[in-house]
Amino acid sequence: MPLKPIARNDGPDKKVYLLKPRGFCAGVVRAIDVVKIALDVYGPPVYVRKEIVHNKHVVEELRHAGAMFVEEVGEVPEGARAIFSAHGVAPEVRREANARRLKVIDATCPLVTKVHLEAVRFAHEGYSIVLIGHSHHDEVIGTLGEAPESSYLVETVEDVDRLKLPDPSRVRYLTQTTLSLDETRDIIARLKERFPLIQGPPAQDICYATENRQMAVKGVAEYCDLLLVVGSQNSSNSKRLVEVSANAGVRAYLVNDYEEVDSAWLDGVRNVAVTAGASAPEHLVDELVGFLRGQGFHRLEEVELVDEDVRFSLPSELTRAVPGLTTISA
Repeated sequence: MPLKPIARNDGPDKKVYLLKPRGFCAGVVRAIDVVKIALDVYGPPVYVRKEIVHNKHVVEELRHAGAMFVEEVGEVPEGARAIFSAHGVAPEVRREANARRLKVIDATCPLVTKVHLEAVRFAHEGYSIVLIGHSHHDEVIGTLGEAPESSYLVETVEDVDRLKLPDPSRVRYLTQTTLSLDETRDIIARLKERFPLIQGPPAQDICYATENRQMAVKGVAEYCDLLLVVGSQNSSNSKRLVEVSANAGVRAYLVNDYEEVDSAWLDGVRNVAVTAGASAPEHLVDELVGFLRGQGFHRLEEVELVDEDVRFSLPSELTRAVPGLTTISA
């Protein structure tokens, strides 16, 4: 339920519905701050394995500040300081980092760490683990690495139909944190049909921010003709927002910034909704709203559907090095 009523735009003016919550989640804020604090405390270069978060603007800003982004820890000089991205890593990556004597700061989102720990526990208890996710996503690669001999990846309902498990009575499922609720619902339903004794984790794995942003899109769908999502093409949660909108019958586009908006998309549109994926910075949203004003969308209403206030502790590697550091907020 919205925290405040949505005002229908029945007048002649074009209108922007600015969704809230949008943009950075607590895990992303934490990861970005980890890199910034490390650069302040230790000085550049600080090496970051993979993109710290899936947003090219954020990555470029941090690269300009002195962060060095690499694909694998083997590219980091021995003994140097390295940061693991918010998406997490497999145990093999940690072992390689230890072998290279790297000074590691782990910026893995705590919600991703939760999924990793669940995979380890389920494997130790002798269960087959069905992981619902996208095969090439960094988070999924890391989670599969926790229990590779016990894990089975599914991306679709059809994948579930092809599953062959050693003991169908001992099965557990986990999900990538950035999927859509609608997407996982059908897959989980089919898993329960095929494996009646299957169970998931005590609490769902879809992260709070992913769910909140998707619910906001659904909540405003009946009021708008178009949805613009600010986010990178490799951002899973951003792509899911576009899918959620399409499933609600509203045309949607994913853009890195306002420069990617095709003015033709706005033809015949009176009400446009704007949101941002969990790794998109707010200044990109502001620039998009400014662009829309220039296209005649002079009315603006911020629509808050969920009050989001989540805080995560900073990694212990930083809190030990910098007295007084504790938590940061989204």
